[in-house]
Amino acid sequence: MRFIQEWVTQFKTYNNNIKLAILANIFSQVGLGIFMVVYNFYIRELGYSQDVNGQVIALTALATAIILVPAGFLSDKLGRKRIMGFGILVAGLVLFLRSIIELESLLLVAGFATGIFTAFLQVSTVPWLAENSALKQRVHLFSLHAALVTVANVIGSILGGTLTDLFSLLTTDLQSIRYTLIIGSLFYFLSFFPILKLSEQRKPKPEKKQKFNLKQYVSDNKFGFKIIALFAIAQLLIGFGSGLVIPYLNLYFADRFSASNSVVGLIISIGQAATAIAMFVGPFVVSKMGEVRAVVTLQLLSLPFLLLTAYTDNLLLATVGFLFRQALMNAGNPIQSSLMMSQVDDSMKGLANSVNQMVFNLGWAFMGPVSTGIVLKYGAYWGYANVFTITACLYLVGSLYFYFVFRSVKRTNEPVENKPA
Repeated sequence: MRFIQEWVTQFKTYNNNIKLAILANIFSQVGLGIFMVVYNFYIRELGYSQDVNGQVIALTALATAIILVPAGFLSDKLGRKRIMGFGILVAGLVLFLRSIIELESLLLVAGFATGIFTAFLQVSTVPWLAENSALKQRVHLFSLHAALVTVANVIGSILGGTLTDLFSLLTTDLQSIRYTLIIGSLFYFLSFFPILKLSEQRKPKPEKKQKFNLKQYVSDNKFGFKIIALFAIAQLLIGFGSGLVIPYLNLYFADRFSASNSVVGLIISIGQAATAIAMFVGPFVVSKMGEVRAVVTLQLLSLPFLLLTAYTDNLLLATVGFLFRQALMNAGNPIQSSLMMSQVDDSMKGLANSVNQMVFNLGWAFMGPVSTGIVLKYGAYWGYANVFTITACLYLVGSLYFYFVFRSVKRTNEPVENKPA
């Protein structure tokens, strides 16, 4: 009860801007969760091969990696509310079009467009939460936001499968999937209304408009760029390790244990739920050992469970290993975001967040072919064992790097007043 009361008390301290932004992200993640589960079936029902699915996924990820830094820069310059609202409207329209178009070339273009415009909300949310909260609120706030977003994604995944099954009782498989996707796009559109109610207080522009000077901008923000680079290196190491394993966990359970699709789906969903729960525990760990040690401790504790998953041939043990690794490794992410936001000026928060996400996505992009190549060469047991072991080594290096680089870093930002909205 004390634990629950702590979170209730924390939530009551958040201003309207924070609550509306969290609500917007919940709606968007329910919509994306529906698409994540159902869209590959849509492509299959249209008669296209699995290669088309892979191309759509690759183009979406590539577009996100390309646009994240420019989107973060625009968010800093033009305002969070404007960028989030624009991204939601265009992304919602693109998702709706993806629900009804059938031509392969248009499917690929729409996949690329999705990666671009969903990034506008993604890249602006963390800076928005940071700018509308006090320093002492942020660890709890970022953990709560990450947990609720994860839960919303799970709800979307479950809703996608359930709606498709219900509609299939009344119409064809293709039409049932299409109706479900349209509902997913409508959920994403709903996130625009909370954004519309946000109250943004931007810094007044100078009377004389000066021409932007990149050299001067870099010179004036040397410390900020240094912090961004240091965080980016840590995130890149973790991204390389994650890219070897996470996209292929469903294949791991299917290949090594011959698990059915429903069993694999259940395991992945429970893993997401465990992650959400672990994020609520993060602030308690921070209160005991500080942010940097909390992140490193949680990440290091995940490694034995990762290795258990790598070498066991028992499905139950593999599931336990997966759940604890998933929960512990991801519990530190909101804490890391909070620390990063405390180190950079408001004018660079969008850039910092976008660079961090971009390098993580690059890790996934580069390591995907490596992972599949290793598994094809060494088989379902030793292939995944080798891949998981390499990931454990990368996580270890990334965690130690994070500790030694940031253990002496002091917070530079003064606490932000809880702005009325």
